[in-house]
Parts: sequence; C-alpha cells; structure tokens
Amino acid sequence: MRCLGLEGTAHTLGIGIVDDGGRVLANRGEMYRPDVGGIHPREAANHHADRLRPVLRATLREADLQLRDLDLIAFSQGPGLGPSLRTVATAARALSLSLGLPIVGVNHCIAHVEIGRAVTPARDPVLLYLSGGNTQVISHARGRYRVLGETLDIGLGNLLDKVGRTLGFPFPAGPEIERRARGGKELLPLPYSVKGMDVAFSGILTAAQALRAKDASVEDLCFSLQETTFAMVTEVAERAMAHLGKKEILLGGGVACNERLRTMVGAMAKARETRMFVPPKTLCVDNGAMIAWTGILMHNAGLDLAIEETEVHQNMRTDAAEAPWVTEGAEPG
Repeated sequence: MRCLGLEGTAHTLGIGIVDDGGRVLANRGEMYRPDVGGIHPREAANHHADRLRPVLRATLREADLQLRDLDLIAFSQGPGLGPSLRTVATAARALSLSLGLPIVGVNHCIAHVEIGRAVTPARDPVLLYLSGGNTQVISHARGRYRVLGETLDIGLGNLLDKVGRTLGFPFPAGPEIERRARGGKELLPLPYSVKGMDVAFSGILTAAQALRAKDASVEDLCFSLQETTFAMVTEVAERAMAHLGKKEILLGGGVACNERLRTMVGAMAKARETRMFVPPKTLCVDNGAMIAWTGILMHNAGLDLAIEETEVHQNMRTDAAEAPWVTEGAEPG
C-alpha cells in the first residue's frame, strides 16, 4: 500500500508518500515566508493553493510513481489555521474522488508521534512536541494519546518568532536565535513559568522585549531565552515520564531541530537512565510523510472517512482522537 499525505496546518505545504512498511518514498515541502511580520492565514492558504500542483508533481517524481500507483489519500484535518487546512482538505477530496481512493483525516499532533515511532526505535515514548502553534507533552495511555502538559498561551516556536521579530531576524527566527545564542555569556532574568504540568510563554515575551529595550546584548538575550524555555519544557517532560513510568522521550516539531534543546533533553534522559529519540530534521518539521504514515495506520484500523466527514477542525484535540492501532510498548501498526 502507498499513501499520499498532504500537510497544510500552517505555513508549510508538505506532500509525502509512504508505504505500509513505513518507508518514506518521497517527502517534499515548501514554506510560506511572509515579507514582514508573522503568518497571515489567507496568504498562507493562497501560497498552498499556488504551490500544490508543482509540489505534488515533484513528490511523485521523487517516488518514481504516478497518481494511479497510489492506494490511499490522507490529509491534515486539524488542528491548525482554517484557510490552510481547508485548502489542503479540498485537494485531498479532489484526489480521493478522481482516483476512487479511500481518504482519512489525520490529527497533526498524533502524526508527529507516529512518524517518530516509525523511523526511530521508540515504541512507547513521551513526545515533547514543540512547534510554532503547538507545545504539548503527549503519550499513549488507556487507548488514546493523552496530553500531559501544554502551553497555556502561545507555542514555543511562536515565542521564538515574536522575539525574533523584535530583534529583526527573518521568519522563522529559531535558527538565527540558536546561532546567536552560542555567543551568549550572561543568563538574563526571564520568568520561569511552569504551572503544574503546563507552561506559559507570553510573560517571557514581554520580559524579553523589555530587556531588549534596555539594550541587553542580542547574544545574551537569545542565550537566556533558550536556556529558560528549554529548561521549562524539559522539566515538564521529565515529570510526565516519571508519572507514567515511560523509558523513552521522543522530540518532534520544528523546535526539535535545535541542537541545544536536544542536548538538554538528552542529558535529562541519560540522568534518568532512559533513552531520547529524534527523527531526521525533515521529519521533525511539518511534513507530508508523517500524515501519510499515520493515514496508513488509521486506514488499517478502519478509520476511513466518507467525503462528507472530511470537514476540517481548527481546534482538534490530540486527546479527542482514538488510536486503536497503538498498544503500549508494541510495534507501530
């Protein structure tokens, strides 16, 4: 079986093809990059609509396949930005109807877990999922994925982008913040906002902007921003591992590409005598392959949709979706 996965929850249009053995046959994507400011949902959707055909053609060429060689269509049903979600869902419906193929709607957050389980040795991990729109600690328990902790306001990636705009960095700002942080020497005072199992970042944004207004060093500010926020999410992830007795920590989302974050979480895992896993960076960021693979798991579990059931859900919750294909400690699928 070969599944075509279409991802379009935010700024990235991703299209991937995966087979039922978990092999990624192709994985292409293009990111909408605003000239100024952050993501404008309608402009991101227009970008996806404009680029969908060429990215689809490139994906098929990479896999050396034709549309007629596909067996299943999967798309990101939520959560995400409404205009972007609807653009990709429309394309998925058109492909499903024209090719006569079954269609499944995938929870974007769960897809980050499943692609990690597919391409790393992780089998029953706690996922530390850090992106622009999402910051969650997720793990499987009692028949579905549970959210053990999350942001109470903005995502960690969103925080990095907002601070980056203050500093004049291009979008997305994470890579430049990581680069400049290597030159930081002083840990500046920023709020450490851990509230039980949840975190909050908006106060850190206000404090960082105030420090910059007082001429704080850019390098020190970037260093302090990473050290503070990464320590926060590492703490919450460790507590989740202890609560569930899990022996694996998996990183996912665009922020998981950050080497300093990987070092901090890796040190925590080593101290607990557990293991950390990280997919390749192309599979950490939003991508079509993760949608395709999760689509195969859902299809095999009998979770295909009728066309009239394929409406998108901007606020789709990770813990609202059943995951009958998962058994704690078992192989994926």
